[in-house]
Amino acid sequence: MTAREPAPQEAWRPSASAQAIRLRARLNTTIRDFFAQRDVLEVETPILSEAGNTAPNIDSFTTDFSGHVDAGGHERWLRTSPEHALKRLLCAGIGDCYELGRVFRNGEAGGRHNPEFTMLEWYRVGWDHLRLIDETAELVRAALALVGREATLEIVSYRDLYQRELGADPLRDDEEILRNALGDIRIDPRGLERDDWLDLLMTHRLQPAFAPDRMIVVHDWPASQAALARIRAEDPPVAERFELYLGPVELANGYHELLDAGEQRARFDADIATRRRRSLAAPAIDTRFIGALQHGMPTCAGVALGIDRLLMAMLETTQIRDVIAFDFARA
Repeated sequence: MTAREPAPQEAWRPSASAQAIRLRARLNTTIRDFFAQRDVLEVETPILSEAGNTAPNIDSFTTDFSGHVDAGGHERWLRTSPEHALKRLLCAGIGDCYELGRVFRNGEAGGRHNPEFTMLEWYRVGWDHLRLIDETAELVRAALALVGREATLEIVSYRDLYQRELGADPLRDDEEILRNALGDIRIDPRGLERDDWLDLLMTHRLQPAFAPDRMIVVHDWPASQAALARIRAEDPPVAERFELYLGPVELANGYHELLDAGEQRARFDADIATRRRRSLAAPAIDTRFIGALQHGMPTCAGVALGIDRLLMAMLETTQIRDVIAFDFARA
């Protein structure tokens, strides 16, 4: 029995306290009120899809549909986010929208991870990522107010943060300089690429030093980490993306969204090539999403925010099981 596993006679009990369960309900109400006041439409999109997430660092759950073949493909993937479906709605003209619901990621279980968790994702038509930063911070402040807490806000570029705190230029320095910036932290370098070293510097050197009563928003990431964000042609180019941290915990990831269907398909193909190189399963590419982009998506910015991590920050706990009624060990 591991430390996470409940004793058999106690396994029926919730992992979260009644206080945490009630706070989640209050937070859900606050979120819906927040968007209702801004005329952002709540929608629901599929949890099961014929396509999966191609990102090399995310592992999806898959299942099989046993019905008649005319109903659709048998292999189905549990969503890791509602992003593609929400963008298809944007392409269909639905306008500003959000979804609050469950998403799934395989292999992610621990203090800050549960394979099934709650994500809030929303999109603002005509906005860029910098404008969306302010609204994201405003929502986090509204959540913290439920527990009588406040947080200051700092907005800094990715490049400025690394140069200020580590003395390294994340857009130009080579891998050796980035590895040395880890200091006494020892990491097995086998199989690691430049972006992996940048991520390790964030998680091992930068995030642990973020103050618990401060929101830090890091914007304009390396172009190699664009994901589904636009790339701005600078020297060197940067991805129009941001991440919001409350203390050392990453809460939200936002983009000034990529509109080019050809570029999006190329990024998916590059993901698949990376997955095959790493001997990982290669999910089906979401061709319906590509078709929607070919039809045309309005200029917009979108952001995904982890509700369980927000609740963890609100209750000042490091264990995700403390905010989920029944965590993975008790589900």
